[in-house]
Amino acid sequence: MKALQIPAVGAVRFGGKVSLGVSSFLLLVKFFAYYLTNSQAILSDALESIVNVAAATLALFIIHISAKPADRDHPYGHGKAEYFSSVFEGALISFAAIMIFIESIDAIIRGRQIMRIDLGLVLIIAAGIANALLGFYLVRLGKRNQSAALVASGRHVLSDFYTSVAVIVGLLLVRITGIQWLDPASALVVGCVLAWTGFHLVRESVHALMDAEDVALITELGKHFTALRRPGIIRI
Repeated sequence: MKALQIPAVGAVRFGGKVSLGVSSFLLLVKFFAYYLTNSQAILSDALESIVNVAAATLALFIIHISAKPADRDHPYGHGKAEYFSSVFEGALISFAAIMIFIESIDAIIRGRQIMRIDLGLVLIIAAGIANALLGFYLVRLGKRNQSAALVASGRHVLSDFYTSVAVIVGLLLVRITGIQWLDPASALVVGCVLAWTGFHLVRESVHALMDAEDVALITELGKHFTALRRPGIIRI
């Protein structure tokens, strides 16, 4: 993997700091919403935000390492260090999914009463919008500067937005129907989304670390080379 160019390092570090700052603030908002409502779905969203903060903190450190120039021991630079951040983040997401499954099943069995659902909805909707904006920003900045750590963080934040949507739908259903078990049921949906996201993120990162073949990229390159083939070239 090509090392980050010097002009891009500042932008990538700034993106990492923005991710950490916004994620920390949204973590406080979600736990405050859980404190007000006692909603299992909101708790699942808050647990994922803990992963966001931990991953953003690690991403800042990894970005610092990956930005180091090539040296004698690392002639191709330190850029692949960013994939370690992606693997760690995927593992954290999977762990959060397991915790959500445990808490949600316990809530379904024991039963919990939701309070102040309207205020909880307002807070989670606001947090969801903030996550969507942050996620798109991080993915765009990461792709522009070839930062796997920022792209991974951005995709995770976007998955947080999707889970917030599931939480909002669950709370609205409880608000309309008065059926309390729909709240932990929506939390289980959040857990399933997180489990898939974590698995997919770890798999992609491990493939990159192991230098797995990118079939789509090779196929696309092959089309362009074939179109420009000259006599004497036997096979691409």
